[in-house]
Amino acid sequence: MKNLRPRRVAAGLSLALALGLAALPAAQEKGFKALFNGKNLKGFKPVFKDGADPAATWRVEKGVLVCTGKPNGYLVTEKSYKNYVLRYDWKYARPAGLEGDDKFNGNSGCLVHITGEHKIWPKSVEVQGAYKDHANIFAIGGAPKGDFKKDGPAQKAAFRPVGEWNTTEVTSQDGKLTSKLNGVQVCEGRSELKEGPIGFQSEGAEMHWRNITIKEIK
Repeated sequence: MKNLRPRRVAAGLSLALALGLAALPAAQEKGFKALFNGKNLKGFKPVFKDGADPAATWRVEKGVLVCTGKPNGYLVTEKSYKNYVLRYDWKYARPAGLEGDDKFNGNSGCLVHITGEHKIWPKSVEVQGAYKDHANIFAIGGAPKGDFKKDGPAQKAAFRPVGEWNTTEVTSQDGKLTSKLNGVQVCEGRSELKEGPIGFQSEGAEMHWRNITIKEIK
């Protein structure tokens, strides 16, 4: 009988390697790197109205970025980005006694291509973070309107219940923006704004983020 041990060892190593790759954090997959390090707010700066204490709004708990939602403001990257794939997990804290997800009005958002003065709210394009309209895309802060089209039925089917983790992906390529919610494309279109820092909004509801990663593309 042939010695099968080498094959078994090789198979075991292959399985271990596959499992190891599957366990890698998103920041190490396919060229993605972490925007949020899971420990502190290094690489970001807070933007609020005068007198607000960022530490009362933003905190890090067990690798998760937690935002109280009050007051209105945003965390913005110190670096500017143009062509990239941005990916992040998010969830809202489910309010006690919430009778149905359709009753939840939690609001937040991801701001891309922030241009000019930092203020509430800056000239930018928002990838909507509000629970009921998540991943829609539109201009805010006086930015040119752009041309975006949302797939409402796809968006509705992609949502998970309030309090569960979701994943949003945003692709930026020379002014074209595409958003996905839990792997389902929700919106796409073009904006005159093509690059700038990225911001995450505090806008009234407790919001959690994790695995905030980015892959810059040519």
